[in-house]
Amino acid sequence: MSEDWEDFTSGFVAVLGRPNVGKSALVNALVGTKVTIVSDKPNTTRTQVRGIITQDACQVVLVDTPGIHRPRTPLGARLNETANEAASDVDLVLVVVDASAPTGPGDRRVLESAPPECFVVVNKIDLVPPGELLKRLQELSAWNKAAYFPVSARTGKGVEELRREIMAKMPSGPPYYPAAMHGDTTETEWIAELVREELLAIVRDELPHSIATAVTEVEGRYVRCEIFVERDSQKAIVLGRHGENLKRVGTIVRNSLPKGYYLDLVVKVAKDWQSQARYLDQFGI
Repeated sequence: MSEDWEDFTSGFVAVLGRPNVGKSALVNALVGTKVTIVSDKPNTTRTQVRGIITQDACQVVLVDTPGIHRPRTPLGARLNETANEAASDVDLVLVVVDASAPTGPGDRRVLESAPPECFVVVNKIDLVPPGELLKRLQELSAWNKAAYFPVSARTGKGVEELRREIMAKMPSGPPYYPAAMHGDTTETEWIAELVREELLAIVRDELPHSIATAVTEVEGRYVRCEIFVERDSQKAIVLGRHGENLKRVGTIVRNSLPKGYYLDLVVKVAKDWQSQARYLDQFGI
């Protein structure tokens, strides 16, 4: 790219919403590739994850955030802080709501705290009939925000229009990242997240919040990823019978890595880690 940015626009966009409205899926759809893990479990996203769109002399940095909720642990409180911090210094806020669910207290809290010029993204429109979607949009219009966008991150419907409107809102400025870069997650962070994503898919409702992952050693193509749970009984669930869960996760993640990588998965018990600052710091939360 040229160093003359006179005709270039760029900015940061915070993606906010309560848990399970599809924020991460929306970020992936807007970027056009997977930059953040996706799960149907609440608070899968635990840090600010950036997805980068660079096209037509414009760069948009999307900041995916944890779902805003009523915290019950120090982990929950930190996740809310992370989301609120993301909205404090950006050029645009996207508030994501679920088209297939009624507006609840969590949605109302986010909508009421969001600036008037925010975009309200009504996601999962593929799950509701047109008549119900119209009622949902009419209900949400009571918050008098700048614009409303019905989309489906899963099917892609409405995503291109939303992307164009986001780009049109960006102010003059230089690119913050190279044009070929789609996200700012490091390779080791990404491996740890992929391991957690696959574990969430396998253990389902049994212990999603109790799992944390971290790559603790990399030597050549050897990668050691440690999986932390809070109880010995949870360790048994992660391992599965005869270690089958861990083997399955290892195979899936290894197949997504460059050929020749050896992924060593180790399960550890960190008692009540969600309530201990030293563990939250260690896991970058």
